[in-house]
Amino acid sequence: MKPNPTRSALILIDMENGFVDRRGGHCIKGAQATVPACARALDLARSKGIPVFFVKRIYRADGSDVELTRYAAWKAGGHACLPASTGPNSAQAPEALRPQPGDYAIIKPRWSAFFQTELDLILRRLDVRTVILAGTTTPNCVRTTCYDAIALEYNAVVLTDCCSSQTEEIQRVNLEDMERAGAVLMDSAAFAAYGPETVPDLSAAIREEMLLSDAFPEPFEPEGDALGWTDRW
Repeated sequence: MKPNPTRSALILIDMENGFVDRRGGHCIKGAQATVPACARALDLARSKGIPVFFVKRIYRADGSDVELTRYAAWKAGGHACLPASTGPNSAQAPEALRPQPGDYAIIKPRWSAFFQTELDLILRRLDVRTVILAGTTTPNCVRTTCYDAIALEYNAVVLTDCCSSQTEEIQRVNLEDMERAGAVLMDSAAFAAYGPETVPDLSAAIREEMLLSDAFPEPFEPEGDALGWTDRW
C-alpha cells in the first residue's frame, strides 16, 4: 500500500454504462461528458497515493432490489445494470473508468455509497479523513454520499467537473447546497495541486480545541430530575 499523506480517498460513484451511455436505461445527460475529467482524477489520485473506490449498482435480474422510486423506469429502460449484462445498458464501466490493481470495488444497494456497505469500515481501516467525490448523479448518489460522509465526520470534497446531472440548473443548485453543508468544491484542474494541507481536517481541529479547553472541567451529571428522567428509569 502506497503512503497516503493526504489521508484522502477518491470515490467514483455509478459511472457504469447504464447511467453513462446515451443508450442506457438510466442515462444521465451530463454523465458522458465527464468521463475524461473522471479519468484524469483517477490517474491523479493514484499518483498521489490516494486510494480509489469504485462504487456502483448491480441489480438482480428479477428487480427485487431496485429502488421503489426507480422500479418503473428500470423496467421500461430494459433492466439496466444486471450482473452479467454487456453493452450500453450494462453495469460495466466505460473503458477509461475501470478499476486497476489496488483499487477497491463496492456494490451499493441505494443512493449513498455508505448505506449498508463496507465503505466506512474500510476508510477507517485506511485512516482516511477526507473523501473526494465524483460520479453521477449529483443530486442523488453524490449528494447523499456527501451528506453521509459529513455526518460520519469525514471532510468532503466534490470534484465539480467529475459529477453530473440531467440539467445544468440541477447541477448548479446541488453543488451549492453541498457547499453550504460544508463540502469543499474544486474541479479536476485544481485537484492536480491537491496535497495534505488542501482541506483542513475539521473534526481533528474541533477535537484538539475541546481537549485544550477548560470549558467543561468536570463530567456533566444532571441533579435530581433536571432532565425529567427520574420517572422513566
